[in-house]
Amino acid sequence: MPLLILSIIIQIGLILHVVRTGRPMYWIFIILMAPGIGSLAYAIVELLPDLSSSGQGRRAMRGIRKTLDPGGDLRQRQREHKLSGSVDAARHLAGELLENGQHDEAIEHYEESLTGLYEYDPDLLLGLATARFQNEEFEKARAALDLLIEHNPDFKSQDGHLLYARSVAACGDEDKALDEYKAVTAYYAGAEARLQYGLFLEEQGDKAAALAEFQEIISTAELAPRHYRKVQNNWISQAKNGVGRLSDETAAKD
Repeated sequence: MPLLILSIIIQIGLILHVVRTGRPMYWIFIILMAPGIGSLAYAIVELLPDLSSSGQGRRAMRGIRKTLDPGGDLRQRQREHKLSGSVDAARHLAGELLENGQHDEAIEHYEESLTGLYEYDPDLLLGLATARFQNEEFEKARAALDLLIEHNPDFKSQDGHLLYARSVAACGDEDKALDEYKAVTAYYAGAEARLQYGLFLEEQGDKAAALAEFQEIISTAELAPRHYRKVQNNWISQAKNGVGRLSDETAAKD
């Protein structure tokens, strides 16, 4: 009985989708006359292409693929690299390795690609710096970014700028890090830069300034659309934790 009810609910939902989106009306007949197969056919023919054509849909589809076959994307990138051996294939493989936490292998592929015409390629250098940073090789991450800046002065990347601020901070250059954090938070789209800046200030002992940054993240989120809060949820949650942590410390001192 529960399956029958679920099937009816799915049918109603799909029929409403047909009507609201202006799909051919024969889909209603197919969905009603062949409940299981008809619904599946509509999903494959009409819904999946829509999902694949939007950024959010592509991310959702990729998430589904990773859940069903966690190593599928990595194997695909490895096959592509083996077949072509191109720099582009190596870059994609390195990025997938990085996403899977295989930092050493990612570093190896990035470094192998940084030759000839691609010796100072900004995307490859940024990928290498990211892999180095995630592998806690902070000095080497900063060196890769310095090389990127030197040879690509017009290259712009907010994530690259934030990574530079974090790398400089991790190397112990607090004054330089403070300048970079101030610069990147002034234009960074999203909450991550301000969150990292707040954590840096807290680590430096400037609790009041850190608390102000965390509170700014929360205030911005409260006024922002739901989509923003969903995308930035990780950083917003950390900001709330920061406010709670620093508030508790202040209360304990009082």
